[in-house]
Amino acid sequence: MRYWPHGVSVLSVDYEGDRMGVTLSSLVSLSLEPPLVGVSVGKQASCYELLRRAGAFAVSMLGSEQEEIARRFAAGHPPIVHWAGVATREGEIAPLIEGPCVGWIEARVVAEHDVGDHTFFVGDVLSAQPGPGHHALVYRDREYHAV
Repeated sequence: MRYWPHGVSVLSVDYEGDRMGVTLSSLVSLSLEPPLVGVSVGKQASCYELLRRAGAFAVSMLGSEQEEIARRFAAGHPPIVHWAGVATREGEIAPLIEGPCVGWIEARVVAEHDVGDHTFFVGDVLSAQPGPGHHALVYRDREYHAV
């Protein structure tokens, strides 16, 4: 699967003021009516339990110029390090990363499916906004690329 390109996003969660984010490449569109998206999150991810408690998440779909942000949120640093110096704005659910993102989605979890060492979360889309980014950031064969 490492040769199959995937769009890169940062999933963010806010639960009672605790904020975390993680880079992921598993965002998928599931349904248009009703609008549903899915994300697969590893059970060992630092935001896993926080996401389960929050029952909601935000996704910033990164633009091609945001590789540094993708690397930062993939590194497994403590939350304070992730957010330091990152331009964000408040969403309804969790922080959204500013800059040349392709778009943003906020969703409430409506189902969880246990799949090996990950959980697949199905989210009912509460809001979706296009961003100013014209080119997406993708991940393929352990490297980031612009599309």
